[in-house]
Amino acid sequence: MAHRDPPGIIAPHIPADAYRRAEATGQPVVIVVHTTDQEGRPLRHYLFPLAIAGAAALGGWGLVAALCALLDAAAHTATVIAQTAGPIGIGGVTLKLAHPKGK
Repeated sequence: MAHRDPPGIIAPHIPADAYRRAEATGQPVVIVVHTTDQEGRPLRHYLFPLAIAGAAALGGWGLVAALCALLDAAAHTATVIAQTAGPIGIGGVTLKLAHPKGK
């Protein structure tokens, strides 16, 4: 009988004499592989969507903060222009945009 190596990747874990004895007698070789079954889904299945949602939420809050800063700057600019320009008149209608502090 020709010598054959045990098949598969588990082959180095089978003692050679036990494999050859089983091959010579025709007995089956029983290989027990201990594995741990995972209960439920791994954490990474939940972590990636939460990280993406958190980044989107932070980006949204950043856009809101930038818009508030832009509107604040625009309001201050309009106030400064209104105070320095005084009353504005168009076609006989005069609008007083801001009250001067000194009067």
